[in-house]
Amino acid sequence: MTALKRKILWVDDEIDLLKAHVLLLEQKGYQVETATNGEDAIQLVRTGGFDLVFLDEMMPGRGGLQTLAEMKDIAPALPVVLITKNEAESLMEEAIGVKISDYLTKPVNPSQVLAAVKKILEAKKIAGEAVSRDYIQEFRNITFRLNGPMDDRDWRELYQKITVWDVELDAHPDLGLRQTLQDQKREANAAFARFIEQSYRGWLETSPPNRPALSVDLIERYVLPHITGRSPVLFLVIDCLRLDQWLIMEEMLREHYTIERDLYYSILPTATPYSRNAIFSGLFPLDLEHRFPDLWGAGGDDEKSRNRDEHLLLDSLLERKKVPGKPESKYLKILDAEFGRQVEHNILSYLSGRLTAIVVNFIDMLAHGRSDSPLLKEIAPDEPAYRSLTRAWFQHSSLFAMLRTLAGQKNVTIVITTDHGSIRCLRGSKIIGDREASTNLRYKYGRNLKVDDRQAVFVKNPADFKLPRGSVTTNYVLAREDYYFVFPTDYHRYLNQYRDSFQHGGISMEEMILPVATLRPKPA
Repeated sequence: MTALKRKILWVDDEIDLLKAHVLLLEQKGYQVETATNGEDAIQLVRTGGFDLVFLDEMMPGRGGLQTLAEMKDIAPALPVVLITKNEAESLMEEAIGVKISDYLTKPVNPSQVLAAVKKILEAKKIAGEAVSRDYIQEFRNITFRLNGPMDDRDWRELYQKITVWDVELDAHPDLGLRQTLQDQKREANAAFARFIEQSYRGWLETSPPNRPALSVDLIERYVLPHITGRSPVLFLVIDCLRLDQWLIMEEMLREHYTIERDLYYSILPTATPYSRNAIFSGLFPLDLEHRFPDLWGAGGDDEKSRNRDEHLLLDSLLERKKVPGKPESKYLKILDAEFGRQVEHNILSYLSGRLTAIVVNFIDMLAHGRSDSPLLKEIAPDEPAYRSLTRAWFQHSSLFAMLRTLAGQKNVTIVITTDHGSIRCLRGSKIIGDREASTNLRYKYGRNLKVDDRQAVFVKNPADFKLPRGSVTTNYVLAREDYYFVFPTDYHRYLNQYRDSFQHGGISMEEMILPVATLRPKPA
């Protein structure tokens, strides 16, 4: 089946002088129609189904800009290239105001014309071909690296490459590469789980800088060096934020900030009571239990019971690290849109302190809400759509509004990170335990836990992972890859209920390898 030719309309009162250009476009496979005045051009646009218009700015009668405005009324999305002898900046701005796609100055040569056509009509196809070629080469490189020895830095670099490609392919859904990438990511996560099982205990027994940055190192490494007393520091923790979601947000922030991005590792389990408390306290959960027994003994492992003292933990960390200066740190937790707007309106008032920590919970609520809401799952059926939903939220959020306001302040430093990520869970893992076992889907603790060790990492002695024991017989299990735990009781109901949900607590690149970014406002 022969592909339909793309249709171009060329409007110029001296069209006979442009026959060579028209012929070139026809030789390149385009169908070209011509008009010598604005009235005829407008009639052709009404009926012609054109893909692109070349429009002369100086024509007798109805001029180019008037013709352009009427064309846009008829076909708002129709690309128009304005051609003119006038190089005045005011004309260019007026033309851009009515949404031209490009701007050429007479005399135009054939290569300029062809370049404009390709940029507008063929750019997506050309870019797609380049993306396919480059990804296939990168796929080979990643496969080669996965088959060799890898350390913690190699894993950060590899995950970043995979994630950048994941986001890049969102713009090219028709290339047929998405499944290839997902298969490679699954292979990488299987290897990553083996790497963590072999390496994690060694990290816990090693002090920085001889281990990768972990949750407990985050504030000391990325925040404290900026607390000099000369400028305010804002520390933002966006709960449950993945690297791919941060890349979407970072793209929108680069207009306002210079951004230095790094990656660190969450401690295990990759769940808020463990990882976020580790960030604010600078302590592993076992040490936190010893130092603050009342906090860890509050009962349960949900945020309300175990993450209610983050400000206390932060101040204790600052005191322990002998951070000089007054006033004391400030702390806010944004759990709903109304409070987010209040913080947005008052954000500049927090710059009087040396350090303000703000926890933003929307992404975590989005991940859990998608599990419970058929509507959200319909809106975000896969990871590209989940990223798109993140973009839509951030673009209209109080958080983005705060950051735009702060970009106008010369001396502020902003550190943005997260406590853990999430993974799209697609495979159930049957687990057996007693009634006291915890209910989390990606990690569990309790007595007599039994699970397939190909699908989970079994922690017989919690102290080996610097985790609280609770009782003499308490063990932990951490899900590998994209597995989620389901008890035998009513197994198939819960297997189907939680399949294809975003969860956290286990061992995967998406949950453990996390962004931490330092933002400084760009000069005005």
